[in-house]
Amino acid sequence: MAMINNRNAVAATGTQQRARPRMSALARREAIAAYLFTAPFAIGFLLFTAFPMLFSLYMSFHDWNITSPPEWVGVENYARIFRDPLVRTSAYNTLYYVLFSVPLGLALSFALAMLLNQRVRGEGIWRTLFYLPSVVPAVATTILWMFIFNTDFGLLNSVLVPLGFEKIKWLGDPAYTKPSLIIMSLWGAGGGTVIFLAALKNVPMELYEAATIDGANAWHRFRHITIPMVSPALFFQLIISVIGTLQIFTQAYVLVGRNSTSFGGVRNSLLFFVPYLYQNAFRFFKLGYASALAWVLFLVILVITLIQFKTLGSRVYYEFDQRR
Repeated sequence: MAMINNRNAVAATGTQQRARPRMSALARREAIAAYLFTAPFAIGFLLFTAFPMLFSLYMSFHDWNITSPPEWVGVENYARIFRDPLVRTSAYNTLYYVLFSVPLGLALSFALAMLLNQRVRGEGIWRTLFYLPSVVPAVATTILWMFIFNTDFGLLNSVLVPLGFEKIKWLGDPAYTKPSLIIMSLWGAGGGTVIFLAALKNVPMELYEAATIDGANAWHRFRHITIPMVSPALFFQLIISVIGTLQIFTQAYVLVGRNSTSFGGVRNSLLFFVPYLYQNAFRFFKLGYASALAWVLFLVILVITLIQFKTLGSRVYYEFDQRR
């Protein structure tokens, strides 16, 4: 009997030892402070991000024009997307813009970063000048380029005509509207330049010196040292650029104007996916259909991002990755 009591006492003692220690008053105050500091973000995320997303998902299965109660239509809004010719037009224009503006923007940003990485006089001034256009508001930038692309007195035609070229209707000819927008997008290459420049500054000079001693030329050093060492920045910029260009809106909205009946420019050559979504939501008040368009865009961005991680993520070099 005494042995059983001893065993019970030992078991009770072990249970108490394994029990979670009580939180001290200081730890409790620190936890409360942490919750208070994170509460504004958590509340804002729930109210302005999570709830609107879930509500739009709910509304994507309804027909709703604000003035009348929502009417359940099932997957009709999603089926309509595949029948809508303007969806195909906007998807083509968006894909065209992504395929050209992203590679050109990355190439220009990286080239500028390589130039600014050289030791030249006044390099701080040059870096500032290249970066400034990227912080100018998109609306102001678009208005500026509208004057540059003007057919009669625009700066671009003023340079091309004396060289023997005819006047180009940059914003009036469907063949030139999207190339004009792509040229305009290169104006903000300074943002990516700063990121690439920071990555280039972190490349150890000892690697270049060792490669030079081994007989590597400039191309070999660029290919086997510079590119691998800055590949995380390249991958990051690729992901961000693709996501941003798929959601192009401001430039097309300003160029076409909100009073345009088509909201797509000449022959809908500037009708992109997000402006078409906006048009259905806030001009035609087809909020259910617009919600379905938004979720399709979300899924497209998600799939493209996952493909990029699957195909290119393994090629990115991380210096401190223990798996390599």
